[in-house]
Amino acid sequence: MKEKILIVDDEKEIADLIEVYLKNDGYEVYKFYGGSEALACIAENDVDMAVLDVMLPDIDGFKILQRIREKYFFPVIMLTAKVEDMDKIMGLTLGADDYITKPFNPLELMARVKTQLRRYKNYNQVNHNESQIYDIRGLIISKDTHSCSLYGQELNLTPLEFSILWYLCDHKGKVVSSEELFEEVWGEKYLENSNNTVMAHIGRLREKLKEPAKHPKFIKTVWGVGYKIED
Repeated sequence: MKEKILIVDDEKEIADLIEVYLKNDGYEVYKFYGGSEALACIAENDVDMAVLDVMLPDIDGFKILQRIREKYFFPVIMLTAKVEDMDKIMGLTLGADDYITKPFNPLELMARVKTQLRRYKNYNQVNHNESQIYDIRGLIISKDTHSCSLYGQELNLTPLEFSILWYLCDHKGKVVSSEELFEEVWGEKYLENSNNTVMAHIGRLREKLKEPAKHPKFIKTVWGVGYKIED
C-alpha cells in the first residue's frame, strides 16, 4: 500500500518539484499551495506524513503544525527559508519531527522522508514475539504496544518522542549523551546544531510528562554530559 504524503508550500515550483520526486519513488501525494485546503485534506484522508512550509499566505505553518498535533501523530518535516536556530527550535518544540532549510537538495529531502516514514511504521508495528515494558515510578512505557502512560493516564507521544523516551528508559541509570541519543534515535550523524534538536524534543517530552523545569522527576539533565532516567 502506498504511503500518502501531504505537501504544503505556496511556492509552486518547489511544491511541484517535491511532488515529482515523491511520485517517482512510488508515494501517493496530496499537494496544496495553502494551509486551509491542507487541513481539510487531513480531516478527510489518512495521511502518513506531511512536508509543511513555514511561510504560507493564509495560515502560518507553525499554526498548522499545532492543529495537526492536536489529533495526529504522523511525522512532519518543516520547510523554512529562515536559518535562525530559534525558528527551527520553535518547530521542533511544537511537534515537528525534522526541518530542512531552503534551498535544499531534493535527494536530501527524500532521504529524510524515508527515515521518518520508517520510524513511523516501526512505531505502529506491534511485535508479538517480544514483550518489553518499563515501569519507572508510575511512568509505564511498552515497546510491545508502543504505548506510554503516566500514573494511569495515556500520554500522546509522536513516534520520535516515543523513541527518545524508550531509549532513555532502556538505558536507565546511565547518562546518555546528546550525541549518542541523536545518532541512535535520529539515525544521522551528529552535527554542530544537533544538540538544539535534542534539547527541543527533550523539552517537549518534559511538558507531556508535566515535569517541573528546575527539578524534573524523570528526564534529568547531567550538565555538560547528557540525560538520564533513574530507577
